[in-house]
Amino acid sequence: MFGKTIRNIGRYREIVSTLARHGFGFLLEDLNLFQKLSLPRQGSVSEPPPPTPTGRHIREALEELGPAFVKLGQVASTRSDLLPESIILELEKLHDEVRPRPFSTIRTVLEEELGDVDRLFVKIDEKPLAAASIGQVHRGVLHNGDTVAVKIQRPGIQSTVETDLHILKDLATMAEHRLDWAQQHQVSSVIEELARSVHQEMDYTKEARHSEKIRNQLRESDPIQVPRVYWELTTRRVLTTEFVHGIKMTQLHELDQAGLDRSVLAERLIQAVFRQILVEGFFHGDPHPGNLFALPGERIALIDFGMVGRLPPRMRHHFGSMVIAMMQRNTDGVVKAILKMGVVPEDVDREELWVDMDELAEKYVDSTLSDIRLGEVVKDLFDVAFRHRIRIPSDLTLVGKTMISLEGIVKKLDPSIHVTKVTQPFGEMLLRERYNPRRIAEQTWREAFNYGEALLQLPRQLHDLAENLKKGRIQVDVGVPRLNVFLRKLDQIVNRLSYSIVLLSFSIIMCGLIIGSSLTRQQTILWKVPAIEIGFVIAVFMLFWLIWSIFKSGRL
Repeated sequence: MFGKTIRNIGRYREIVSTLARHGFGFLLEDLNLFQKLSLPRQGSVSEPPPPTPTGRHIREALEELGPAFVKLGQVASTRSDLLPESIILELEKLHDEVRPRPFSTIRTVLEEELGDVDRLFVKIDEKPLAAASIGQVHRGVLHNGDTVAVKIQRPGIQSTVETDLHILKDLATMAEHRLDWAQQHQVSSVIEELARSVHQEMDYTKEARHSEKIRNQLRESDPIQVPRVYWELTTRRVLTTEFVHGIKMTQLHELDQAGLDRSVLAERLIQAVFRQILVEGFFHGDPHPGNLFALPGERIALIDFGMVGRLPPRMRHHFGSMVIAMMQRNTDGVVKAILKMGVVPEDVDREELWVDMDELAEKYVDSTLSDIRLGEVVKDLFDVAFRHRIRIPSDLTLVGKTMISLEGIVKKLDPSIHVTKVTQPFGEMLLRERYNPRRIAEQTWREAFNYGEALLQLPRQLHDLAENLKKGRIQVDVGVPRLNVFLRKLDQIVNRLSYSIVLLSFSIIMCGLIIGSSLTRQQTILWKVPAIEIGFVIAVFMLFWLIWSIFKSGRL
């Protein structure tokens, strides 16, 4: 089970003990971990914890287990399609703020990555501006006078996170082998997906590239600012950016004192986020209040691009189809878009899914666009996906999470503004773009070109098919819908035919013996053996044995 991490057996025990202490002993018992790790059972393991506090137990266990688990929980909080709302709400409360490490240890990392600190900085504040589980941020001044924000990873965090992620993957694989629900929900692939997100946040050069990409999307006239990256002072463990002198978007009193129009800020923030999602297809995935600052002139600064989302053209097309179908209250269109966007289980009940989506459409049918709460719509959509075990791509769930966070911030800035009212032009833009004659012509030409390529390859493919037929290399894979039911019915028919044949044979033999005995007026004795009596006994025994076997199989 433990593979090459057997040296980390102490960490395995710590994780198992913590989970058991928070009420998940029943799950550990199912995985047989108490016995494998030689640990005493803690508390009752026969029943799961009560439904109400489960999310709180999970959150507290993750906080106790350290940075890798906290970060994993924060990433998992964006997956409303995988987890119920009660757990999502608790995971959103995970605190990433921790006690800062002494600057002496942080300085060691800085020197390992960049060299002599005094040569690079005029000064760097020892007291951090913020401290999180992965790293902490210090303000510094360069020799050219620029004020910068320096994000530095905590010492040893890489190995700690790698160890914990490896253990989680082990536990997920074990769960899939032993628990039906874990196999059904593909827990290993979920952990792999979450681990990729954590790895991205651990590499500060990726965050720097994300920041530069969004910065390059902006025009000079845009009221959005993204801090410049100092690449010569950036590595995998150190990120140096332009320092933002602004006011947090949730500090309403300070915004009013500075004379900033909160309504304008709210509208600009909405437009910026939706432009990133629907136009650029690359967006800030964590717009919480600590990452948004208001600047003079109602400008907005975005920071911290460790979590970003991508919507490739095909996904944007399906997402746009869903938005348009919702605007037109077209249930069939919404269902088709969701089925194309998500990973749908083979056994999904599409009729029931249609009914759920139709009920959702009815919920908003009498609402005007300005009255609809976007966060509630997104939550309802993900609830439907969760009930039907439809796995939505992580970037799309990040869109939903971003919209919900955005609506929360906007509501504080200006309670009278409606996100959907401000975003209506984007919906209209999607409609115009979708039905633009030029776009339709381009798409038609592209499809015609693809079909033309396929037709050109057809002769070669037919030749290959003929050659394979000659050599007997063709394999036919026939799929029969509901094959198990078909085989069961076939088995029942065969058993009943066997039953009938035995009865018929028994009847013919017995009739022959009885008729022969009556005609000769003699006892039927073969070598002085009573054949009729013995044959009757044997036939009856075989008859009862066959009937008992068929009944036992349950297929009569």
